[in-house]
Amino acid sequence: MTRKRFLMTSAVAAGAAVPAAAWAVTRGEDRRESALPGRRLAIPADGRMRVAFAIGDGVNVIDTAGPWEVFQDAAVFGGPGEFELFTVSSSTKPVVGSGGLQLQPHHAYDDAPQPHVVVIPAQQGGEDTVAWIRHAAKRADLVMSVCTGAFVLAETGLLDGKTATTHHGSWDMFESSFPKVKLVRGERFVEHEHVATAGGLTSGIDLALRTVERYLGRDGAKATAEYMEYRSRSHAPYNA
Repeated sequence: MTRKRFLMTSAVAAGAAVPAAAWAVTRGEDRRESALPGRRLAIPADGRMRVAFAIGDGVNVIDTAGPWEVFQDAAVFGGPGEFELFTVSSSTKPVVGSGGLQLQPHHAYDDAPQPHVVVIPAQQGGEDTVAWIRHAAKRADLVMSVCTGAFVLAETGLLDGKTATTHHGSWDMFESSFPKVKLVRGERFVEHEHVATAGGLTSGIDLALRTVERYLGRDGAKATAEYMEYRSRSHAPYNA
């Protein structure tokens, strides 16, 4: 992915209808609790849901830290499962993220454990990242992108024939770059059974909460959001 594609942030466009094959959380406040489909994910036998954050140069801090905080704080629920988090990259050398923040990957792609969930924050990406995501996705419960991480996810082919969203500043570029993917504009996230995409930046928190809900149930997601003091007008189910 080019740096230009990663940094685009200014365009604003009108919303689009959401095909029935996907679920999207809108910016409005009229969603009801019953509107979200169940799509429960099974807790592994050992009770550990392993979440891998694929990071590379230019990785956006809040795209990473927002979902990380959600999965970390889900422990307050005290339910039957817990999230085990790690970062993975081309090597274990420090990665320079947005604003100059340095992150030390836990694993390189060639020795990373198999995750249940893969998180792809906005980043420049590379062929090795795309290849690892394709490989990990074969046995993962869910692969999710945040912001322009959708470009990296789309390059794997996992979004072909599906709906997806990304940061509003990159809608046009995404649409022209990936004609096999139906772009949904103006949504916090768009979800399918095994793949999901969040819009820009803070919307990754909403998608991470939804993933917590799929494993631990609505009460688990609510407990996590309350602990974080997180109130999103764009995600009404967690404002109740």
